[in-house]
Amino acid sequence: MKFSGWPENGELVVGKIDEIEDFGVFVDLEEYEDKRGLIHISEVASGWIKNVRDHVREGQTVVCKVLDVDTESQQIDLSLKDVNDHQRSDKIQEWKNEQKADNWMELAFGEDIGDETYGSIANELLAAHGSLYEGFEQAAIHGEEALEDTDLDDDERDAIVETARENVSVPYVKVTGYVDLECPDGDGVDAIKEALQAAEGNGEVPDEVDLDVTYVGAPEYRIRVQAPNYKTAEDQLEESARRAADRIAEFGGTGEFHRDRRSDDE
Repeated sequence: MKFSGWPENGELVVGKIDEIEDFGVFVDLEEYEDKRGLIHISEVASGWIKNVRDHVREGQTVVCKVLDVDTESQQIDLSLKDVNDHQRSDKIQEWKNEQKADNWMELAFGEDIGDETYGSIANELLAAHGSLYEGFEQAAIHGEEALEDTDLDDDERDAIVETARENVSVPYVKVTGYVDLECPDGDGVDAIKEALQAAEGNGEVPDEVDLDVTYVGAPEYRIRVQAPNYKTAEDQLEESARRAADRIAEFGGTGEFHRDRRSDDE
């Protein structure tokens, strides 16, 4: 998707070098429709420049900082030297992500999607999540819940969620903890089974969370949680252990949560 407007002063933009002159470099802006900027030779690199072609080449993809925009004269002044390596890497990754999201929009709504429909859907995702990529990523993690604050209709939400879950690689995190379960009464085995089912959530674990409980060595059980972020993972880990402890307490047993493994054998 390319924006129809103008970039703002101070914004980082991705461009492709189209033409090199002795006085500077012309750059086609990849994220804006029909917009071209100029890097004056003094903004290409620090220090004295003998030949601008020693620093850039035609067809090269660059990240520039917008110094000034004059909409009346249709002129955009850019700087290449004001962008550091970290900014350049982050911006290129952001641009690549938006290209992926642009492709997902076509997968979700077809290659023949009209500009008006595309713009309407894209604007809803941008308003809710700041970028198309973030919108699809959140849809992959949280499903339709991620689109509740948009005016998208049910069919559009379904298409986005389905496409997101088929194509977006969600950056999950994993955490591990342990719970000791003991029940001295005669029905202790059944009590522990009940406690383990409670630890696994009894079907109430959120869709974006993967949780499993495995035996380590009596009385210790391992709880592994995979979630989209550490807060969710830690919350679900502690909640799982609490459910197990509460359930076994109903049978007169005890449950203790701890982070490090205590038993030697598995």
